[in-house]
Amino acid sequence: MEIKQENKAKVSILVTGCAGFIGSHLCEKLLIHGYQVVGVDNFDPFYSIDLKMENMEGFKRNKAFKFYQLDLCKSGALKMIQENVSLVVHLAGKAGVRPSIEAPQTYIDSNITATRNILDFMNEKGIKKLAFASSSSVYGNNSTVPFTEDQNVDHVISPYAFSKKACEVLNHSYHHLYKLDILNMRFFTVFGPRQRPDLAIHKFLRLMMNDKPIPVFGDGSTARDYTYVDDTVDGIVKACEFLFKNENVFETINLGNSYPIPLNQMIEAISKASGIVPNLSHLPMQAGDVNQTFADITKAKEIIGYSPKVPFEEGIKLFVQWYKKINIREIVA
Repeated sequence: MEIKQENKAKVSILVTGCAGFIGSHLCEKLLIHGYQVVGVDNFDPFYSIDLKMENMEGFKRNKAFKFYQLDLCKSGALKMIQENVSLVVHLAGKAGVRPSIEAPQTYIDSNITATRNILDFMNEKGIKKLAFASSSSVYGNNSTVPFTEDQNVDHVISPYAFSKKACEVLNHSYHHLYKLDILNMRFFTVFGPRQRPDLAIHKFLRLMMNDKPIPVFGDGSTARDYTYVDDTVDGIVKACEFLFKNENVFETINLGNSYPIPLNQMIEAISKASGIVPNLSHLPMQAGDVNQTFADITKAKEIIGYSPKVPFEEGIKLFVQWYKKINIREIVA
């Protein structure tokens, strides 16, 4: 089912979570590539709906884009979609490790139940291709680094991570039973313009610009494999192309940068890019947080041609430029 350039305008890709950080960037990229895009979002109030509307500003009036506001947790909600969809990119869901500890049931509903509804919709409509957004959180505090896709991920340490692993397993059952072609994409900490306000880089810059202390959990040595959003989106597009070209697919790949950045180094990079000296408030490590994420991206390079290009410091500069340009409101305390 390889899609030639001249035929892409006839192919519809369904993107769930289209108003979110990664989803909005993906929709823009798919439209640039010439695809029809069907976007779904429920405008979950986890953060400002105004920000989500701004995320969609660059493409929501594009004639090749069709938007549906619906709740994926509700059985049958997807029946209103009439377009002939060829592939689903399922990005929607509850994110965040710490909030999942406080309200685990909402993560079971928004991640596992919603994914099951997507899979049922695909099976009913005869849609055979799914690119699924999983997470590096499934690796837990695995002491073997870098993380490879064949490592045991039975020891997750948060409800969020559990929900993502459960979805991967659920996906396999539908691949086995209904011959769906599925690629699980384990995202490592994605950052860049439009990043969610609760995530560390966004939150830290906002606090610094408002002359407020930055909460530093632990000694600052915890590290994350930060991946610039353009690189992640490029990986998703390549995953879609791989699915279109291949059948009988069930694979799991890491979409990271393969270069962990310690917390202290991340704060220094934001300080340098913004010209603001941070005021640090040191606090104990929080439950559910992992010590390090570190992606082995060998498999993603081999099967989809994934190759991240944006260095961390350059990505931070681009994020700070975006933040200052839009003069973002202080939405999260």
